[in-house]
Amino acid sequence: MNTASVKEYFTALQSGIVARLSQFDGHDFISDEWQRPGGGGGISRVIEEGALFERGGVNFSHVIGDLLPPSASATRPELAGCGYEALGVSLVLHPKNPHCPTAHMNVRFFVAKGNDPVWWFGGGMDLTPYYGYAEDARHFHANCKQAVDPFGPDLHARYKAWCDRYFFLKHRNEARGVGGIFFDDLNEGGFERCFALTRSVGDSFLDAYLPILERRRALSYGEAERDFQAYRRGRYVEFNLVYDRGTLFGLQSGGRTESILMSLPPIVKWRYDWHPAPGSAEEKLSSEFLVARDWV
Repeated sequence: MNTASVKEYFTALQSGIVARLSQFDGHDFISDEWQRPGGGGGISRVIEEGALFERGGVNFSHVIGDLLPPSASATRPELAGCGYEALGVSLVLHPKNPHCPTAHMNVRFFVAKGNDPVWWFGGGMDLTPYYGYAEDARHFHANCKQAVDPFGPDLHARYKAWCDRYFFLKHRNEARGVGGIFFDDLNEGGFERCFALTRSVGDSFLDAYLPILERRRALSYGEAERDFQAYRRGRYVEFNLVYDRGTLFGLQSGGRTESILMSLPPIVKWRYDWHPAPGSAEEKLSSEFLVARDWV
């Protein structure tokens, strides 16, 4: 186990992604370095009101604490009460054009410091469209599969199914988006294998996402499309505040609230018991895209 090498990779990943996204948007990200009173800190890199991205953030954090938060020990109750070290890169990108999907990616590393330190990796990426395009979903999932295939022929099916289960709003009985891959508590096969798999996921994100934006960024839209986008963004907010383990961990560990809630979209709407018109593009999002299916 080598925490220093993980930190070096994560900070380089953040810088590389921000550089590509800045070039793609035409506007710079602001950089905000912060320290956590309890130990550790991070760098938040945020763009707002860009040419393409209405809001986006690519955050690095390195948090050190004396008591592992409940969200991190939920699946490992034997570690409750341990000290910990947590490193990660988390990004969320909200384009303004409703034809461009929201995207999320996260890679992280935990060490629970008991009598015998226990470590694990986690991560993944997922896509949340507002208007569904099968070509985009297939492209995204194909890149996810390509990222994990070298580490086992069964991994993509497992991680895709895990993603479908995780990014699901139980109180709505619907998926957040078209999914992707998700994994957690990864330590099988040793540190080097797990670190290499995590790097492969982090390194594949831009190839999975940017070609979709390139195809959709010039499509025209009006107030109706923006209104539906704001309505669907409400589901994104509900998931992040009710279920997301990363958000809960950040808040429970005394992390920096501004950086944690960077993931929320800037314009959101809720409606009472609203349903799209049958056969409309808005209705097809739910009937054809927000259902678990094999895209590759």
